Amino acid sequence: MLSRVAPWLASHRDGAAPDGVTVRTLGAADTAGLHELAGADPVANVFILSHLESTGTAAPTPGGANVLGVFDGDSLVGACWAGANLVPVQLAPALTGAVAAAAHRSGRRYASIFGPAPTVLALHSELENLGHLAHEVRADQPLMTIAGPPAVEPNWQLGFGQDADFDTILPACAAMFEEEVGYSPYLGGRDFYSRRVAGLIRQGHSLVHLNDGEVVFKAELGAVTSDVTQVQGVWMNPSYRGLGLSAGYMAAVVLLAQKMAPITSLYVNDYNSRARATYERVGFRQVGTFATVLF
Repeated sequence: MLSRVAPWLASHRDGAAPDGVTVRTLGAADTAGLHELAGADPVANVFILSHLESTGTAAPTPGGANVLGVFDGDSLVGACWAGANLVPVQLAPALTGAVAAAAHRSGRRYASIFGPAPTVLALHSELENLGHLAHEVRADQPLMTIAGPPAVEPNWQLGFGQDADFDTILPACAAMFEEEVGYSPYLGGRDFYSRRVAGLIRQGHSLVHLNDGEVVFKAELGAVTSDVTQVQGVWMNPSYRGLGLSAGYMAAVVLLAQKMAPITSLYVNDYNSRARATYERVGFRQVGTFATVLF
Protein backbone atom coordinates (compact mmCIF):
# COMPACT_ATOMS: atom_id res chain seq x y z
CA MET A 1 0.00 0.00 0.00
CA LEU A 2 1.00 3.64 -0.36
CA SER A 3 2.29 3.96 3.20
CA ARG A 4 4.92 1.30 2.47
CA VAL A 5 6.16 2.70 -0.85
CA ALA A 6 9.54 4.41 -0.74
CA PRO A 7 10.01 7.51 -2.89
CA TRP A 8 13.13 6.13 -4.52
CA LEU A 9 11.35 3.16 -6.13
CA ALA A 10 11.26 3.01 -9.91
CA SER A 11 7.52 3.60 -9.93
CA HIS A 12 8.16 7.13 -8.69
CA ARG A 13 10.54 7.79 -11.55
CA ASP A 14 8.60 6.56 -14.54
CA GLY A 15 5.13 7.96 -13.88
CA ALA A 16 3.69 4.62 -12.84
CA ALA A 17 1.46 4.50 -9.79
CA PRO A 18 2.95 3.03 -6.59
CA ASP A 19 1.78 -0.45 -5.64
CA GLY A 20 -1.91 -0.52 -4.78
CA VAL A 21 -2.51 2.98 -6.20
CA THR A 22 -4.78 3.58 -9.18
CA VAL A 23 -5.95 6.68 -11.04
CA ARG A 24 -9.34 7.01 -12.70
CA THR A 25 -11.85 9.66 -13.71
CA LEU A 26 -14.34 10.30 -10.94
CA GLY A 27 -18.07 9.95 -11.48
CA ALA A 28 -21.22 11.02 -9.71
CA ALA A 29 -20.87 8.20 -7.17
CA ASP A 30 -17.57 9.71 -6.02
CA THR A 31 -19.05 13.11 -5.16
CA ALA A 32 -19.26 12.60 -1.39
CA GLY A 33 -15.73 11.20 -1.25
CA LEU A 34 -14.29 14.12 -3.21
CA HIS A 35 -16.15 16.61 -1.02
CA GLU A 36 -14.77 14.95 2.12
CA LEU A 37 -11.24 14.94 0.69
CA ALA A 38 -11.34 18.61 -0.32
CA GLY A 39 -12.97 19.60 2.96
CA ALA A 40 -9.73 18.82 4.78
CA ASP A 41 -8.51 22.25 3.61
CA PRO A 42 -11.43 24.46 2.52
CA VAL A 43 -9.15 27.42 1.75
CA ALA A 44 -6.64 25.64 -0.47
CA ASN A 45 -9.41 23.62 -2.14
CA VAL A 46 -11.97 26.37 -2.64
CA PHE A 47 -11.84 25.92 -6.43
CA ILE A 48 -13.05 22.32 -6.43
CA LEU A 49 -15.42 22.87 -3.50
CA SER A 50 -17.00 25.76 -5.40
CA HIS A 51 -17.45 23.48 -8.40
CA LEU A 52 -19.07 20.80 -6.25
CA GLU A 53 -21.42 23.29 -4.61
CA SER A 54 -22.52 24.73 -7.95
CA THR A 55 -22.90 21.44 -9.88
CA GLY A 56 -23.55 18.91 -7.12
CA THR A 57 -21.42 16.25 -8.77
CA ALA A 58 -17.86 15.02 -9.31
CA ALA A 59 -18.80 13.68 -12.74
CA PRO A 60 -17.23 15.12 -15.91
CA THR A 61 -18.69 18.39 -17.12
CA PRO A 62 -20.54 18.76 -20.44
CA GLY A 63 -17.50 20.70 -21.67
CA GLY A 64 -15.18 17.75 -21.05
CA ALA A 65 -13.46 18.74 -17.81
CA ASN A 66 -13.11 15.97 -15.26
CA VAL A 67 -11.54 15.08 -11.94
CA LEU A 68 -8.79 12.48 -11.78
CA GLY A 69 -9.08 10.51 -8.55
CA VAL A 70 -6.12 8.76 -6.94
CA PHE A 71 -7.05 5.65 -4.97
CA ASP A 72 -4.99 3.63 -2.52
CA GLY A 73 -7.02 0.46 -2.66
CA ASP A 74 -10.59 1.68 -2.21
CA SER A 75 -9.64 4.94 -0.48
CA LEU A 76 -9.59 8.25 -2.34
CA VAL A 77 -6.25 9.75 -1.27
CA GLY A 78 -5.89 12.60 -3.76
CA ALA A 79 -7.43 14.17 -6.82
CA CYS A 80 -6.78 16.66 -9.59
CA TRP A 81 -9.18 18.78 -11.60
CA ALA A 82 -8.33 18.43 -15.30
CA GLY A 83 -10.01 21.07 -17.43
CA ALA A 84 -8.48 24.15 -19.00
CA ASN A 85 -6.18 24.03 -15.95
CA LEU A 86 -4.87 21.35 -13.63
CA VAL A 87 -5.79 21.91 -9.98
CA PRO A 88 -4.55 19.33 -7.45
CA VAL A 89 -6.74 18.45 -4.47
CA GLN A 90 -5.03 17.08 -1.35
CA LEU A 91 -2.56 15.38 -3.68
CA ALA A 92 0.76 14.22 -2.21
CA PRO A 93 3.78 15.17 -4.35
CA ALA A 94 4.75 11.47 -4.46
CA LEU A 95 1.56 10.73 -6.41
CA THR A 96 1.96 13.38 -9.11
CA GLY A 97 3.71 11.02 -11.54
CA ALA A 98 0.61 8.88 -11.91
CA VAL A 99 -1.63 11.94 -12.29
CA ALA A 100 0.70 13.50 -14.86
CA ALA A 101 0.67 10.29 -16.88
CA ALA A 102 -3.14 10.21 -16.87
CA ALA A 103 -3.37 13.90 -17.78
CA HIS A 104 -0.87 13.40 -20.60
CA ARG A 105 -2.77 10.42 -22.02
CA SER A 106 -5.88 12.58 -22.35
CA GLY A 107 -4.21 14.62 -25.09
CA ARG A 108 -5.55 17.82 -23.56
CA ARG A 109 -3.48 21.01 -23.55
CA TYR A 110 -3.49 22.78 -20.19
CA ALA A 111 -3.16 26.52 -19.68
CA SER A 112 -1.79 26.26 -16.15
CA ILE A 113 -1.39 24.32 -12.93
CA PHE A 114 -2.18 26.08 -9.67
CA GLY A 115 -2.49 25.07 -6.05
CA PRO A 116 -0.25 24.17 -3.09
CA ALA A 117 3.35 24.77 -4.12
CA PRO A 118 5.02 21.40 -3.35
CA THR A 119 2.41 19.47 -5.33
CA VAL A 120 2.23 21.93 -8.23
CA LEU A 121 6.00 21.95 -8.65
CA ALA A 122 6.18 18.15 -8.48
CA LEU A 123 3.38 17.83 -11.05
CA HIS A 124 5.14 20.34 -13.30
CA SER A 125 8.34 18.32 -13.11
CA GLU A 126 6.49 15.14 -14.11
CA LEU A 127 4.71 16.86 -17.00
CA GLU A 128 7.94 18.44 -18.17
CA ASN A 129 9.40 14.95 -18.47
CA LEU A 130 6.45 14.13 -20.73
CA GLY A 131 7.13 17.11 -23.00
CA HIS A 132 4.84 19.77 -21.49
CA LEU A 133 7.13 22.79 -21.36
CA ALA A 134 6.19 25.75 -19.17
CA HIS A 135 6.10 29.36 -20.27
CA GLU A 136 6.63 30.56 -16.70
CA VAL A 137 6.87 29.08 -13.21
CA ARG A 138 5.74 31.16 -10.22
CA ALA A 139 7.00 29.01 -7.41
CA ASP A 140 6.23 31.20 -4.39
CA GLN A 141 2.77 32.73 -4.08
CA PRO A 142 1.66 33.45 -0.51
CA LEU A 143 -1.87 32.17 0.16
CA MET A 144 -3.56 34.73 2.40
CA THR A 145 -6.86 34.97 4.27
CA ILE A 146 -8.89 37.34 6.40
CA ALA A 147 -11.81 36.22 8.56
CA GLY A 148 -12.73 39.36 10.48
CA PRO A 149 -13.34 43.03 9.72
CA PRO A 150 -10.69 44.77 7.60
CA ALA A 151 -8.17 46.98 9.39
CA VAL A 152 -8.78 49.99 7.14
CA GLU A 153 -11.88 51.92 6.12
CA PRO A 154 -13.60 50.52 3.02
CA ASN A 155 -14.12 52.58 -0.11
CA TRP A 156 -17.83 52.17 -0.77
CA GLN A 157 -17.53 53.46 -4.29
CA LEU A 158 -16.93 49.77 -4.97
CA GLY A 159 -20.01 47.73 -5.73
CA PHE A 160 -21.23 44.74 -7.70
CA GLY A 161 -20.89 44.89 -11.47
CA GLN A 162 -24.14 44.92 -13.44
CA ASP A 163 -24.99 43.31 -16.78
CA ALA A 164 -25.28 46.78 -18.29
CA ASP A 165 -21.63 47.42 -17.37
CA PHE A 166 -20.28 44.43 -19.31
CA ASP A 167 -18.85 46.40 -22.24
CA THR A 168 -16.92 48.59 -19.78
CA ILE A 169 -15.77 45.81 -17.46
CA LEU A 170 -14.59 43.37 -20.15
CA PRO A 171 -11.69 45.53 -21.47
CA ALA A 172 -10.46 46.11 -17.90
CA CYS A 173 -10.52 42.35 -17.25
CA ALA A 174 -8.61 41.72 -20.47
CA ALA A 175 -6.05 44.39 -19.55
CA MET A 176 -5.54 42.80 -16.13
CA PHE A 177 -5.12 39.35 -17.70
CA GLU A 178 -2.56 40.52 -20.24
CA GLU A 179 -0.66 42.47 -17.58
CA GLU A 180 -0.60 39.44 -15.30
CA VAL A 181 0.27 36.59 -17.70
CA GLY A 182 1.84 38.40 -20.64
CA TYR A 183 -0.56 37.56 -23.44
CA SER A 184 -4.12 38.42 -24.44
CA PRO A 185 -7.04 36.33 -23.17
CA TYR A 186 -8.53 36.73 -26.63
CA LEU A 187 -5.95 34.45 -28.29
CA GLY A 188 -8.01 31.89 -30.11
CA GLY A 189 -11.14 34.05 -29.95
CA ARG A 190 -13.05 36.34 -27.61
CA ASP A 191 -16.05 34.12 -26.86
CA PHE A 192 -14.73 31.94 -24.04
CA TYR A 193 -13.22 34.78 -22.03
CA SER A 194 -16.21 37.04 -22.68
CA ARG A 195 -18.58 34.36 -21.39
CA ARG A 196 -16.42 33.94 -18.30
CA VAL A 197 -16.56 37.66 -17.47
CA ALA A 198 -20.29 37.84 -18.21
CA GLY A 199 -20.87 34.84 -15.94
CA LEU A 200 -19.03 36.46 -13.04
CA ILE A 201 -21.14 39.60 -13.42
CA ARG A 202 -24.35 37.58 -13.62
CA GLN A 203 -23.44 35.58 -10.50
CA GLY A 204 -22.73 38.72 -8.49
CA HIS A 205 -19.01 37.91 -8.30
CA SER A 206 -17.73 40.99 -10.14
CA LEU A 207 -16.71 43.92 -7.93
CA VAL A 208 -16.05 47.25 -9.61
CA HIS A 209 -15.88 51.02 -9.25
CA LEU A 210 -16.90 52.82 -12.42
CA ASN A 211 -16.29 56.53 -12.96
CA ASP A 212 -17.35 58.41 -16.09
CA GLY A 213 -17.49 55.25 -18.16
CA GLU A 214 -14.16 53.76 -17.09
CA VAL A 215 -13.12 51.17 -14.54
CA VAL A 216 -11.15 52.67 -11.66
CA PHE A 217 -10.72 49.43 -9.71
CA LYS A 218 -12.06 45.93 -10.12
CA ALA A 219 -11.74 42.43 -8.68
CA GLU A 220 -13.65 39.17 -8.98
CA LEU A 221 -14.61 36.37 -6.64
CA GLY A 222 -13.26 33.55 -8.76
CA ALA A 223 -14.40 30.76 -6.45
CA VAL A 224 -17.16 30.92 -3.87
CA THR A 225 -18.35 28.42 -1.28
CA SER A 226 -20.43 28.85 1.85
CA ASP A 227 -17.17 28.91 3.84
CA VAL A 228 -14.59 30.67 1.65
CA THR A 229 -14.33 33.08 -1.25
CA GLN A 230 -11.20 33.46 -3.36
CA VAL A 231 -10.45 36.91 -4.78
CA GLN A 232 -8.81 37.12 -8.20
CA GLY A 233 -8.26 39.63 -10.97
CA VAL A 234 -7.41 42.57 -8.72
CA TRP A 235 -6.68 45.55 -10.99
CA MET A 236 -6.30 49.29 -10.60
CA ASN A 237 -6.58 51.54 -13.62
CA PRO A 238 -3.02 52.83 -14.28
CA SER A 239 -4.32 56.43 -14.14
CA TYR A 240 -5.18 55.93 -10.46
CA ARG A 241 -2.13 54.01 -9.28
CA GLY A 242 0.19 55.47 -6.67
CA LEU A 243 -2.58 57.40 -4.93
CA GLY A 244 -2.97 55.07 -1.95
CA LEU A 245 -6.43 53.87 -3.00
CA SER A 246 -5.90 50.10 -3.12
CA ALA A 247 -6.31 49.33 0.59
CA GLY A 248 -9.72 51.01 0.79
CA TYR A 249 -10.95 49.13 -2.26
CA MET A 250 -9.64 45.82 -0.88
CA ALA A 251 -11.36 46.47 2.43
CA ALA A 252 -14.60 46.88 0.51
CA VAL A 253 -13.86 43.66 -1.41
CA VAL A 254 -13.53 41.83 1.92
CA LEU A 255 -16.80 43.17 3.31
CA LEU A 256 -18.71 42.40 0.11
CA ALA A 257 -17.19 38.91 -0.04
CA GLN A 258 -18.13 38.30 3.59
CA LYS A 259 -21.78 38.63 2.59
CA MET A 260 -21.23 35.22 0.92
CA ALA A 261 -18.71 33.46 3.20
CA PRO A 262 -16.84 34.27 6.42
CA ILE A 263 -13.32 33.71 5.05
CA THR A 264 -11.87 35.74 2.18
CA SER A 265 -8.74 34.35 0.51
CA LEU A 266 -6.34 35.20 -2.28
CA TYR A 267 -2.86 34.31 -3.47
CA VAL A 268 -0.26 36.76 -4.72
CA ASN A 269 3.16 36.60 -6.38
CA ASP A 270 5.93 36.81 -3.79
CA TYR A 271 7.74 39.48 -5.83
CA ASN A 272 4.72 41.80 -5.82
CA SER A 273 5.77 43.50 -2.62
CA ARG A 274 3.41 46.45 -3.07
CA ALA A 275 0.34 44.21 -3.36
CA ARG A 276 1.46 42.06 -0.43
CA ALA A 277 1.91 45.14 1.74
CA THR A 278 -1.58 46.35 0.80
CA TYR A 279 -3.17 43.02 1.66
CA GLU A 280 -1.34 42.89 4.99
CA ARG A 281 -2.46 46.43 5.77
CA VAL A 282 -6.06 45.39 5.15
CA GLY A 283 -5.65 42.43 7.49
CA PHE A 284 -4.80 39.45 5.29
CA ARG A 285 -2.33 36.96 6.78
CA GLN A 286 -0.41 34.18 5.06
CA VAL A 287 -1.72 30.66 5.72
CA GLY A 288 0.15 28.71 3.04
CA THR A 289 2.05 28.90 -0.23
CA PHE A 290 0.67 28.34 -3.72
CA ALA A 291 2.51 28.02 -7.01
CA THR A 292 1.34 28.57 -10.57
CA VAL A 293 2.83 27.08 -13.72
CA LEU A 294 1.82 28.78 -16.98
CA PHE A 295 2.06 26.81 -20.22
